[in-house]
Amino acid sequence: QVQFVELGGGLVQPGGSLRPPCAVSGSIRSIYAMGWYRQALGKQRESVAVITRGGSTNYADSVKGRFTISRDNAKNTVYLQMNSLKPEDAAVYYCNAAAGNTDYWGQGTQVTVSS
Repeated sequence: QVQFVELGGGLVQPGGSLRPPCAVSGSIRSIYAMGWYRQALGKQRESVAVITRGGSTNYADSVKGRFTISRDNAKNTVYLQMNSLKPEDAAVYYCNAAAGNTDYWGQGTQVTVSS
């Protein structure tokens, strides 16, 4: 069984910052990549930021320059520094871990951007 601990969601004003961490534990080996995805109401889930074990990163165009993903391989933990948040960043954010041919998903954390 794989467990995710996702923290750091909540309500923030436009222009504000959040830094949700995600820790993965349990029966999971050789995680290749971890990342954050989001799904806004009425929209499909989309990739926000992904980081591989080697440190390579990929960002959605909409968050480049504002979001930074980092990872602690020893702790199987990934962090997403979100700066200059906009109302359109509001969504449920899901942590993902890719190991072998399997994607594992966290339960999601709500991010609301509103004044």
